[in-house]
Amino acid sequence: MSNEEQGAQRPDTARPDASELARSVSEAAGIHRHEDGRVNLLKTAGGWQGIAESILPGLLFLLVYTAAQSLPLALGVSLASSAVFAVVRLIQKQKLTMALAGVVGVAISAWFAQSTGSASNYYVPGFFTNGAYLLALLVSLAVRWPLAGLLFGFLRNEGVGWRQDPAAYRRYTLATWTIIAIFALRLAVQLPLYFLGDPALPALGATRLVMGTPLYVLGLWLAWLLSRPAPAEDGPQKPE
Repeated sequence: MSNEEQGAQRPDTARPDASELARSVSEAAGIHRHEDGRVNLLKTAGGWQGIAESILPGLLFLLVYTAAQSLPLALGVSLASSAVFAVVRLIQKQKLTMALAGVVGVAISAWFAQSTGSASNYYVPGFFTNGAYLLALLVSLAVRWPLAGLLFGFLRNEGVGWRQDPAAYRRYTLATWTIIAIFALRLAVQLPLYFLGDPALPALGATRLVMGTPLYVLGLWLAWLLSRPAPAEDGPQKPE
C-alpha cells in the first residue's frame, strides 16, 4: 500500500474514537432529537414512563410521610413503586440495567433515611449525585472539552470538529455553563432546606420534584438553543 493510501486512511482510523466518545456522552445524558434537528424534550425526559419513574417514588414518599408521619411506611411505598416500574421494564424486555437503576437509587435513598431515622436524609444521595455532575462539567471546561460540545456535537453530526472553530467552542462553553447553572441552582436552593431538618421536608421534597427532571430537560433545551450554529453557518440567508 502506498504512503498516500496510508495517509488517506489515517483520518478514518482517528475519527471513530472521537465520534464514539461524543456518542457515549450523548447517550449517557439521554438526549434525543426530532428528525428536523430540534431536541425531543419528551423523549429526553424518558417519555411519560420515564417522567413517572423519576417523579412518583419521591412524590409518594413525600405524601405518605407527610400524611402518616411514618418513615418505614413512606420508604416502603417509595421502594414498592420503584420496584413496580422495574418489573414493567423487564416485561417490556428493556435492559436490566435500566430496570434496576431506579430501584437501586431509591433503595440507597431509603437506606440513608432509615439508618439515620431522619426523613430529610432520603434526599442526601441526590446531593452527592448533583455535586458529581457539577464537578464533571467544571472539569470539562478546565480541560477545554466542554461537555455540551460532546453532547450536542454528536447530535448535530459535528463530531468533535467544533473544537477547531473558536465561535463554536464559545457557544458550547456557554451551553456548558448553562447546564452548570442548573445543578448549582439545585444545591443553592435545596441544601439550606435540608439543613433546616425534617420540619422543612415538605419544601425540600417539593423543590426536589420541581427541580428534578423538568428543570434538567429545560436546561438542556436552553443549552441547545444557545449553542446553535450562527445563521451564516446554516446557509445563505433570505433577502429581507
